[in-house]
Amino acid sequence: MSDVNTMRVISQDVLGGPEVLKEVEVPRPTPRPNEVLVRVRAAGVNPTDWKHRATGGFLGEPPFTLGWDVSGVVEETGIGVALFRPGDEVFGMLPYPFGHGSHAEYVIAPARALAPKPAGIDHTQAGALPLVSLTAWQALVERADLRPGQRVLIHAAAGGVGHVAVQIAKARGAYVIGTASAGKHDFLREIGVDEPVDYRATDFAEAVHDVDVVLDTIGGDYSVRSLRVLRPGGIVVSILPIGSDDFYAEAERLGVRAIRMLVDADQYGMRAIAGLIEDGSLRATIAGTFPLAEAAKAHELGDTGRTTGKLVLLAD
Repeated sequence: MSDVNTMRVISQDVLGGPEVLKEVEVPRPTPRPNEVLVRVRAAGVNPTDWKHRATGGFLGEPPFTLGWDVSGVVEETGIGVALFRPGDEVFGMLPYPFGHGSHAEYVIAPARALAPKPAGIDHTQAGALPLVSLTAWQALVERADLRPGQRVLIHAAAGGVGHVAVQIAKARGAYVIGTASAGKHDFLREIGVDEPVDYRATDFAEAVHDVDVVLDTIGGDYSVRSLRVLRPGGIVVSILPIGSDDFYAEAERLGVRAIRMLVDADQYGMRAIAGLIEDGSLRATIAGTFPLAEAAKAHELGDTGRTTGKLVLLAD
């Protein structure tokens, strides 16, 4: 544990593999107006973290501290914060992409990026859920307006976003088709998938038809091919914000819709997610937990692309 004026963070000075991640001590920040200082208890690790570690992504050149998920306890509030008081348990997603920094003992967050942590789950669960849940919620509910009885195809349905999206879609009353390797099909059925598809043995674009909504978590040619499984007027929402313009041109040709999106911090969405957690509709599958100092090990596992569910750093 650091002294009262400093904190431990996972930082990097260069781009590269997991080995570039180092634990360092830095000054503990002070919240500005409408901000809170959160004592981090748990913080998810997501594909966007290891991609930014390797390429810089939206953040450019290091040094920087990654991490957008956070669950913890309010340590201090800035001027004007009326939503929370010190001692409140909160969870949420820091503003994406430039609000990063939760892979640390403490992090500054806008008060309205956070919501009260549901009392029925621990910090590991709460730290695993924000980014993936907001991504799935904003894609399926806000962008696609998924409704009871509709058919939804979720790519990489056993992954971080995918397995949460399945549960949100089921809570909306949808019929869920999910792609994953055959070894993960039992898991898919356990979380609510009605129709698993083995993407290695089957071309989903040939096997799946009459879908209202596709959640594309993969990008590349999956985006365009997914358009072909839609009913007229259906929609593909891709969470990969950059790609070929063929995506939009093909959608127009087929009489369907195509959207690319980035997840955005949102307290309203976090409160909706908290409601799903509280009524038992939503739970993260934890692929592994790691002490903050072992962040590189979490990234090594994430780099394999084979995890089921979420990886979480514990900052206790």
